Amino acid sequence: MTAPMEVPGDAVQAEPEAVLAGMGKAIEGRSLRQIAWLRLKRDRVAMAGGVVVVILVLAAAAAFVMDRVFGLIPTTEFNQSLIDPDLQIPKGFFGGLSADHPLGVEPVNGRDLLARIFAGSWVSLLIAFLSTVVSVVIGTVLGVIAGFFGGWVDTLISRLMDVFLAFPLLLFSLALAGVVPDTAFGLSGDALRIALLIFIIGFFNWSYIGRIIRGQTLSLREREFVDAARSLGARAPHILFRELLPNLAAPILVYSTLLIPTNVLFESALSYLGVGVRPPTPTWGGMLSDATQYYQIDPEFMLVPGIAIFITVLAFNLFGDGLRDALDPRAR
Repeated sequence: MTAPMEVPGDAVQAEPEAVLAGMGKAIEGRSLRQIAWLRLKRDRVAMAGGVVVVILVLAAAAAFVMDRVFGLIPTTEFNQSLIDPDLQIPKGFFGGLSADHPLGVEPVNGRDLLARIFAGSWVSLLIAFLSTVVSVVIGTVLGVIAGFFGGWVDTLISRLMDVFLAFPLLLFSLALAGVVPDTAFGLSGDALRIALLIFIIGFFNWSYIGRIIRGQTLSLREREFVDAARSLGARAPHILFRELLPNLAAPILVYSTLLIPTNVLFESALSYLGVGVRPPTPTWGGMLSDATQYYQIDPEFMLVPGIAIFITVLAFNLFGDGLRDALDPRAR
């Protein structure tokens, strides 16, 4: 048995408040949002991806205003003097790189690639963002309903998800986008093509996030806060929108950031196959399609739109992965 520790009589016992204060600063609690932000800031790769995403979004917004509102981007300006009349390829080094044309020019017509990449950015990002919103809204609503109510409702929605997951989306997109006339539903031109792509990509992709939200809802509906809400007399709409949806915000946000690059690739694929937004409006997929016949003699024409798609998809994926780790570190 050890002897008790003796405390000198002149020792001053610290006050609990002074100990908790910690060098004169009060200890403040951190919310889950603040903790997630601190985790995200420590992930330099995710933050770098987030910075690129912000730059891309701002550039696309500026391109839309400059191209559609003011018409300041020379996407259709031909520069025949920059094209070799015999070979029909750009003069100069690697696709006509110069101070006036930092990314070179197109073969045959000499249109500036930087201007067309810049002008085409808003098309890809607008379709990707809005189609993601459509998928997230439909998938979240149906996933929450299926997971919360269960029974025949869950069975019906789950079988519907299976049908959409097995649906040949690319073939259907080619067929539907190819048969729609130039004027339909009160729209025409680029507005019709963009609205059609948003509907096709968004409506037929909701089943993926629906599966995720259904699984999360099945877990959350057995938690104590849901039982407490029921015991207080809360009805199903209140539990769905006030109790479950706030707790589903993290997986919805994470999956949305990972779905956007997938939609960018899908839109580019449709434009590459010739059923996206039609010329002369520039699109990254359309530029890739035009470059396929020149890649052997002018590879720079194919590299520029390919790198633009690659950087966009990579930035969103890196940011989405970091956001997932920040919101749910157990998923690492």
